[in-house]
Amino acid sequence: MEEEAEKLKELQNEVEKQMNMSPPPGNAGPVIMSIEEKMEADARSIYVGNVDYGATAEELEAHFHGCGSVNRVTILCDKFSGHPKGFAYIEFSDKESVRTSMALDESLFRGRQIKVIPKRTNRPGISTTDRGSRARFRARATNYSSSRARFYSGFNSRPRGRVYRGRARATSWYSPYK
Repeated sequence: MEEEAEKLKELQNEVEKQMNMSPPPGNAGPVIMSIEEKMEADARSIYVGNVDYGATAEELEAHFHGCGSVNRVTILCDKFSGHPKGFAYIEFSDKESVRTSMALDESLFRGRQIKVIPKRTNRPGISTTDRGSRARFRARATNYSSSRARFYSGFNSRPRGRVYRGRARATSWYSPYK
């Protein structure tokens, strides 16, 4: 019993020593890259769309192996379910491989026609979705004092049909539900 406890302590000490040691130079873990380095890596990368959900990184690497040396294959997954999203990024060692890989656009991969385009570089602070304007409209629509707006979700602030745009426009229209 005492011998097993001593062996366990020795093993724990060895593990702690290994954890405290710095990682070997070849395996540095996640690397923080500057914006210029990211843009340069994106220039050597492609986007592959309509990828089969059961595809592996090795299969994609084998499919694009003829285009050039592949550095990395990234298949994006949903963060909640863990299932693949259906697209991938492939980083090559040189920029010429990106041009060569464009020949595989609309080729068949695991029975699906894939889409191959050069990867674009995301610029910080520029959004492709305009979520702010939708939220502002929703807030404006909920503050509207009409009783109809509370009950109908398809509220439209523009009245239908002919609208008189003269002086009487400033007066409110008659509603029996006020």
